[in-house]
Amino acid sequence: MGPRREWFETDYYAVLGVSPDASEKEVTKAYRKLARKHHPDSSDGDEARFKQISAAYDVIGDTTKRTAYDEARRMGPAGFGPQTGGFASGPGGFSIRVEDLGDLGGIFGTLFGDGRGRGGRAGPMPMRGQDLETRVGISFRDAVSGAVTEVVAPDSASGGMRKVKVRIPAGVDDGDRIRLAGKGSPGSGGGPSGDLFVLVDVTPDADFGRDGRNLTLSVPITFPEAVLGADVKVLDFDGNPVTLRIPQGTPSGKTFRVRGRGIATRRGTGNLLVSVEIVVPTKLSSAEQAAIEALGDVTDFEGGTSRRQRYASPEPATLADAAGATT
Repeated sequence: MGPRREWFETDYYAVLGVSPDASEKEVTKAYRKLARKHHPDSSDGDEARFKQISAAYDVIGDTTKRTAYDEARRMGPAGFGPQTGGFASGPGGFSIRVEDLGDLGGIFGTLFGDGRGRGGRAGPMPMRGQDLETRVGISFRDAVSGAVTEVVAPDSASGGMRKVKVRIPAGVDDGDRIRLAGKGSPGSGGGPSGDLFVLVDVTPDADFGRDGRNLTLSVPITFPEAVLGADVKVLDFDGNPVTLRIPQGTPSGKTFRVRGRGIATRRGTGNLLVSVEIVVPTKLSSAEQAAIEALGDVTDFEGGTSRRQRYASPEPATLADAAGATT
């Protein structure tokens, strides 16, 4: 594969919206942002724009190709000459041979072959294909349990797009990358194909969260259950019932661990972490109102008077608005 004419016709830095002196990290960040926005599977998907972005990153996202691209752009536009491994401006114009480029000639020779194999034998040098990257959106449940789905990736052979089947391993997390060996761009001169990296976007679940291999869940309990203790039944991620024994005097926010009910991965299985939240009723029946008032009359606040004081007959002028008091 020789240098392509679009190197001289297209400003890949402008395509990605970065400056020519942008760092490798800045280039990658810009590519990922644009690829996510214009991916054919997204709501604002634009296949033509996505292909243009991928082509730009294919060059300036690779350190060696970027060096050759920058030098070629610096030398100015030129057509391709008839000689192997060179450029030319056309009839009557100048020509450049790879061997005349010094260190740059080595770069071009490594990238595109200089018409001679090892030991001076004719033939292109084997080159590994370019790695590619795409994205896939999956549900929280598929991330926990694993799944098989399809992703869309550039097809360098046809210039269009292709579908690739990918197996999502159980326990994959948001932002993880899955490597599909040999599913990138094909190599040249007998070289191996590159890899395809799939960046995973996980949609949050309405009930469950995660902390590493642990699943997290929040369940409501009543004030009497927290004070007196109770057995509370909850459902784990697979819908199986689990009984939590709530001890007397459990505070709101207390977390209980259910062993082995988390995410099962090759490295082990996590736990289910259940946090209880005491629900304060906003509407009371007359019987509930009377019961709570009676409880208030006989309840002695624990903790002394260092942080809170009670007044038998508070004067209205000394009362602060609870919503706005700061002292």
